[in-house]
Amino acid sequence: MKIKSPCISICELDTKTGLCIGCLRTSQEIAGWKTLTDMEKKKILKLVRERQNV
Repeated sequence: MKIKSPCISICELDTKTGLCIGCLRTSQEIAGWKTLTDMEKKKILKLVRERQNV
């Protein structure tokens, strides 16, 4: 099963946190998404969930 990107098409980086205000990923996480392994994508999705709870 393909792991979907958490992108919700609200693409703007918060200058204070460096995170996208839409998906809560860093610019590096966004740029590398297509080349990441499933394990790496799952790790980022876990980080995104943790960032939502802050």
